[in-house]
Amino acid sequence: MANLASTYRNQGRWKEAEELEVQVMETRKRVLRVEHPDTLTSMANLASTFWNQGRWKEAEELEVQVMETRKRVLGEEHPDTLTSMANLASTFWNQGRWKEAEELEVQVMETSARVLGEEHPSTLTGMANLAFTFKSQGCNEEAIPLLEKCFQLQKQVLGPQHPYTTSTLEALNKWQLENIEIEV
Repeated sequence: MANLASTYRNQGRWKEAEELEVQVMETRKRVLRVEHPDTLTSMANLASTFWNQGRWKEAEELEVQVMETRKRVLGEEHPDTLTSMANLASTFWNQGRWKEAEELEVQVMETSARVLGEEHPSTLTGMANLAFTFKSQGCNEEAIPLLEKCFQLQKQVLGPQHPYTTSTLEALNKWQLENIEIEV
């Protein structure tokens, strides 16, 4: 059922995905209990379905539950915990709640760098997310150097032709050009 729900979600068939995800989540809560990793994954999947529909409040409620439970059960430095923090930050970001997003993204990026390493793809994603949050707040002095560092690391780790590297370079070039125009 979870796989079919995932297929529906990937096809944008939100109502069908949601119905199955609710069934999977409720069954897992009953059989495995709330703190089981599979139950938390099903909660995160349902939150993702809400997120993709712009149902921010519902997504946020589930994401907070997942994040808090993962912190308690897995610890604050576990990759799954960091993913749930990043998901919640993304929900805040999409609502224009920049400071809340920034706070979580700083934690995710710093913890990722310490635990997984500065060159780990998850750390680089967190770095890019934080740069975009800075940019959304008009903090070009923080955003541009951070995205520049991210680009250099992506180029080194992922290669210059990787889609993430090229999209980061495009954003960086755009930001630098905008910044020059602002200064003139």
